[in-house]
Amino acid sequence: MTTRLLVIPGSTRTGAFSKQLARAVALSTPDDASATVVDLRDFDIPLYDGDLEEASGLPEGVVALRREVLSHDAVLFASPEYNASIPAVLKNAVDWVSRPHADEPGVVAWAGKVAGLCSSSPGALGGLRGLAHLRQVLMNVGMQVVTEQFALGAAHEAFAADGRLISERNQAGVDGVIASVLRMTRALA
Repeated sequence: MTTRLLVIPGSTRTGAFSKQLARAVALSTPDDASATVVDLRDFDIPLYDGDLEEASGLPEGVVALRREVLSHDAVLFASPEYNASIPAVLKNAVDWVSRPHADEPGVVAWAGKVAGLCSSSPGALGGLRGLAHLRQVLMNVGMQVVTEQFALGAAHEAFAADGRLISERNQAGVDGVIASVLRMTRALA
């Protein structure tokens, strides 16, 4: 059975390094798994507002992202680092998807799913500082976050024209996270 991996970049910017890293992850996914890369911009998710939720329920974009999460076996996040933390758009998406929907309790879409973490930045640390915050948020919504993680420094010069990572060392880091996510997902199945 093929393991389905959802890859969520943490930025909505068109040329975002996190989107490039997400595509590199998809290209690196082994044949016994499949990867779907989504763009948070495509879901039109408003800032979380309890009054909006109470009046109208979950916005359609949130319901659509929730369906994507539920239809995949694991999630790999490719996040930039904003001021040593995670981007508001990514945190907002996690928060909205964690809300109750229909007859399902909150966090059900995330709970028990395996998560992998990658980050990217033009800086030397590659967004590493933001991964600690992302890990904490994801564990709080019940995800099983693998220990292995990867931070891509100098992201502005890390990708080949075909979208793959140029450096074998960087590729090995991505491959390690993917392998760990797939291993844990299959062990828990």
